[in-house]
Amino acid sequence: MKSDSTKLLQDLAAFLLAAPKTPETVKRAAEMTRADRGYRWIGIYKIERGEFRIVAGTGNEPPTYPCFPITQGLCGVVAESRETIIVADVHKDPRWLPAFWNTQSEIVVPIASETNGRLLGMIDVESDKLDAFGEDDRDFLEHVALLLAGKLCTAKKTHHATAD
Repeated sequence: MKSDSTKLLQDLAAFLLAAPKTPETVKRAAEMTRADRGYRWIGIYKIERGEFRIVAGTGNEPPTYPCFPITQGLCGVVAESRETIIVADVHKDPRWLPAFWNTQSEIVVPIASETNGRLLGMIDVESDKLDAFGEDDRDFLEHVALLLAGKLCTAKKTHHATAD
């Protein structure tokens, strides 16, 4: 990982440790990450009642789908596999659910609880350039996901209806 990324992770950890558990805190963390890494857009989604719901997105423009079923899109793929996915050209992937129509490539990272491993949400980073993400982005964003997990956890357990 780039050494300047280590500094951002330290700053992000300090900020998240001291900040309250609010959507504004998550938005600020997303903005810090976007600005430092030069990403076009970052969305932080939380899983609630079987759906992904946006908690925070960078910028002022909302995504096309602020809420969608956990079985859809690249986020749905990651929810099933629980592994980060990098898509070099989203227009060639039939699973892609567009947040923004000018997106060319995307990386989606799962956010899981450190205590029980329960899937809490996703970090969705999008670029208007093809093949914009690599292993350094994966490593960095997986560390960010660990830091964000504590801010997405809820005190009470939510029950999700599942179809067998």
